[in-house]
Amino acid sequence: MHAHSIRTGLGIGAVTAVALALVGIPSAIAAADGPVEAGIFVDRIDGLGDDFINGVDVSSILSEEESGVVYYDTEGHQADLFDVLEDADINYVRVRVWDDPYDAEGNGYGGGTTDLARAVEIGERATAHGMRVLVDFHYSDFWADPAKQHVPKAWEGYTTEQLVTALGAYTEASLDAFADAGVDVGMVQIGNETNNTIAGVADWDGKAAMFSAGSAAVREVFPDALVALHFTNPETPNRYTGYAAQLAAHDVDYDVFASSYYNFWHGSPENLTSVLSTIADSYDKKVMVAETSYVYTFDDGDGWQNSVNAGNFSGDYPATVQGQADLIHDVMAAVAAVGDAGLGVFYWEPAWIPVGTPDQLAANQQKWEQYGSGWASSYAGSYDPVDAGVYYGGSSWDNQALFDFTGHPLESLQTFRYARTGAVTERVATSIETVALTVYDGSPIALPATIEVGYNDGSTEHPAVAWSDAVDWIRGPGVYSIPGTIASGEAITATVTVLQANYVVNHGFEDADTSMWSLATNPSGAASITTTSNTNEGTKALDFWAASAFTIQLQQTVTGVPAGEYTLQATAQGGALGDSDTLTLWAYTDDDSADTWMWLYGWRDYRTFTTPPLTVGDDGTVTVGAYISATGGAWGTLDDLRLVRYIPDAALDTGALEELLDEADGVDRALYTEGSLGGLDDAVASAQVVLAGSGDQDDVDAVVALLRAALDGLALAPSGEPSGEPSGEPSEGPVDAPVITLGAGTVTPGGTLHVTVSGLEEGSIEIGVASTYRALATASVVAGTASATVTIPADLEAGLHHIQVRDGSGALLAEAELRVLALGDTGADETVIRVLAALGAVLVLGGAAAFAWGRRRAAA
Repeated sequence: MHAHSIRTGLGIGAVTAVALALVGIPSAIAAADGPVEAGIFVDRIDGLGDDFINGVDVSSILSEEESGVVYYDTEGHQADLFDVLEDADINYVRVRVWDDPYDAEGNGYGGGTTDLARAVEIGERATAHGMRVLVDFHYSDFWADPAKQHVPKAWEGYTTEQLVTALGAYTEASLDAFADAGVDVGMVQIGNETNNTIAGVADWDGKAAMFSAGSAAVREVFPDALVALHFTNPETPNRYTGYAAQLAAHDVDYDVFASSYYNFWHGSPENLTSVLSTIADSYDKKVMVAETSYVYTFDDGDGWQNSVNAGNFSGDYPATVQGQADLIHDVMAAVAAVGDAGLGVFYWEPAWIPVGTPDQLAANQQKWEQYGSGWASSYAGSYDPVDAGVYYGGSSWDNQALFDFTGHPLESLQTFRYARTGAVTERVATSIETVALTVYDGSPIALPATIEVGYNDGSTEHPAVAWSDAVDWIRGPGVYSIPGTIASGEAITATVTVLQANYVVNHGFEDADTSMWSLATNPSGAASITTTSNTNEGTKALDFWAASAFTIQLQQTVTGVPAGEYTLQATAQGGALGDSDTLTLWAYTDDDSADTWMWLYGWRDYRTFTTPPLTVGDDGTVTVGAYISATGGAWGTLDDLRLVRYIPDAALDTGALEELLDEADGVDRALYTEGSLGGLDDAVASAQVVLAGSGDQDDVDAVVALLRAALDGLALAPSGEPSGEPSGEPSEGPVDAPVITLGAGTVTPGGTLHVTVSGLEEGSIEIGVASTYRALATASVVAGTASATVTIPADLEAGLHHIQVRDGSGALLAEAELRVLALGDTGADETVIRVLAALGAVLVLGGAAAFAWGRRRAAA
């Protein structure tokens, strides 16, 4: 989870207002300075100017509405999207403009099919709601990004000089249309993510001339509008300073250096601030984020795969509404931290939601084709055959919208508004660290003793975890699920992947030294070992493509391989193969050889291919490789070559084990005690591990006995009904749970706090503070009560913590919430701090201290 500052604030809702009145502070002052009650946490961003851009790009809106999509306001009433955005303090709308997004028959390319007329219509609606407009010229008939900047059909065959003239004239005429419609254009973007090219022009002399022509047109039509140039990949060192230096050297007239920022791909917000500040300070330019977004779920809403999903997710925030809000807040804060030059942020396509559910796929496809509400229609294939022509379909962004799949706004939409006041809500756990371990066969398996639990206020805790003994049954290569339980009782699962020893050196091309590989291509340059996003693991692969027919021969001679039988494996993805193309994975020794065919099934559709076994002799030498002969236009990547020992399937008798697993699955858990069910769960986990591995018949027979014993050992839970006449003396009634009373609900680091605990058994207790637990004092129990005055550690971070009471074994007995204040975070003076101390006492008297009671494992 991304490391955020702990959220703190002076306002705590209606109860706080009453308490403030009791201690003599007007609630109006607290409301003005403190956070509002909400469903998410949002830190206040100090210093946001009234003109800070809270922007959205809703270029798909017309196609969405034409497809029957409806939106709702926060009260659940059907509403115009722009009304909802206005209520959320959105003050700027970005709209993309494509030159001619239609095929020869007039069929739209999709993605909103935002030609000039449709872009102007969106601009008119934004202006009517008091929002300014950023016009985003792609100078293409469809999507323009670093990977593709296709020249508009009308400009095909133009020289650079002709392109410059055409771009200037087109920009001026288009802006005239916005002006004639009365659209409040505040900014114009000359090109979209123009890292490499713009309208097919790649050299800096030509690019600068294109930028300048567009800028001159803006100055002519909207002299007060800002001119923005848009780039991406801020995570790459020196990239942006290199672009800015070229723009300065070519004397390009522009105002704003705009960046995309997607947390999955573009580094940290802190780095974003750094690179934008460098541009602002060194080149006297304004800066902003022109595109950002984040996932709030991994679910797919329309039956078309999403760009970011559970399989490729690499974000720093949880995939929740709170995580989405944290991202928006942190990007806003990153731009604001630049200072006056930081203009603001645009969220990309927050309203691009499904036109129908996944089970309505055929109907959805019809709408994507007819109305252009998917990312691309099949008609776009005539213009972009490599990408849109192959992978056309629905919205790949519905899980990054700020509306749910039915059109209701998520509370993350309100982050733009909450950032000016702050927002607080109930603290709850939102994420549990995923435990995934990969080891080679024979290596020790060490599962973590603690895991990280993230909360919606940005804080984390690290409770102890007890793992099942099923881990001891792991045998050989395989993927194993090991259950565990954290101190709070929450069940978790660790995924342990055991790999076979791989004898290919630098098998994934990740090491800088690739001298062990021999690569021959015809023509030269058809393939290279390079960094790419199209890899199933790591960041590098063998990447191949050529416009004309090509051949590739990749090979490595491996030595030191123990004698035995082996197979060679490799993973590939790509497309555009011809029917007669050949892809072969092969391996040979002096005495044996093996090979298998491969194929490419699509972009990021990773398939792993395996040769039949071959025998390696005592010399331990094997030559491995791949051969590709393909027609022009074929493309793809080859990665992760593995020479591993061949393990034939063992003929094990697992029938009895599988029958017992079925029996265990049918157990009515309501009838039995928790303890005996826990034993059954451990036995089931052990059995499943044995089935997933490469164990022998003895292992199978052993877990059969283990599982049979666990089933036979199930103990019936008390029914709650009397079994007959009572006999003997009645036992004592249940013992009440301990209750913690705090002398204050808030405290500053280094301050003291009186703690009283009642309802205890005789003996002694330990009082401590968590998130990460620290013991503070011990106290004796007298007549069921213990008390002590503790000193809060001076280095304890501001935020919500817990005072905990533990017994002599370390088991948690009870806990109460304690908010630790920090003067620097709240901006409060000493008078306010004293008032807050009084407020804490009032809250405690009102019963605000919460406790947790139960049998819990002691935290490590």
